[in-house]
Formats: sequence, C-alpha cells, structure tokens
Amino acid sequence: MSERSPRGTYLQIAEALRAELDESSGPTMLPSEAELMARYGVARTTVGRALKVLADEGLIRSRQGARRTVAVAQEPPTVYDQVLGVIAIQGLEPGDEFPSESELRKLTDASRGTVRRALAQLEGAGVLEVRRGKGRFVRALPGTNTAPPAS
Repeated sequence: MSERSPRGTYLQIAEALRAELDESSGPTMLPSEAELMARYGVARTTVGRALKVLADEGLIRSRQGARRTVAVAQEPPTVYDQVLGVIAIQGLEPGDEFPSESELRKLTDASRGTVRRALAQLEGAGVLEVRRGKGRFVRALPGTNTAPPAS
C-alpha cells in the first residue's frame, strides 16, 4: 500500500480481507497482525483498525488466546481448554506430574504468557498445584470437588 488514498489505508485493507473472506474456500483463521503488517507494509495500528472494521461488521471474531477467526467458522478451543484437556488426553490422575510450560507452549502454539494465565486459572480452580522446585501436579480432576477447601 504505497500510494496515499483518500479512503484510508485501513479501509482498503479491510476491503481486501473482506474479499478474501467472501471467497467460498476462504480461510477459517485470519493471518496474524504481524503477517498482515508484512503483507501490506503498514503499521500495527493500521492493521488493527482494519480488523476492527471487520469485527464491527460481524465478519470476524477475536478471543484471547486464539487467532481471529471467520465468524461463521467453528471457534477453536481456547488455550485454557487445551491445557485442561491435557489431563484427559494423557490420563492424568491426582498426584501425577503435569507437563511443563515449554511442552504446553508447543502443544497449544500459544505464547508463554497465555499458557501461564491458563495455568494460573487451573491453579485457582484447584485443579493444579505448584510444588516449588518440583513442578506442577494434578491436584483434582476437573469437575470434581476432591481438592481440599481453601482456608
């Protein structure tokens, strides 16, 4: 987008993305902001404004911990749901060691901060416990009240 436009660069980007979304075989997940910045050669705020236009029109959805998706597409599971699902997938029981942050980052393809927030939520819910110097362990299975009450 090298030429100046009377319409605004962000509107041109929104229009181009809208055209991509209108295609029958269009993507279900949008490229990241960084990818869009590189594609159109603009700043993050310009890309953000274009994505806001599409979100306000109801064409795309945004959820923390997941990429933006086309509104009609089925929403991918959140990082929290993916991390919680590790217990069932790996057949973990109370007392079993929980995978490390590094392993969870690879599994969920999420940032370290996002994985840490999900782990903190699980700790707060009493599903996981932290043992200093040892790691995280399953404290109780999700949906059960086998964890001792907080005092």
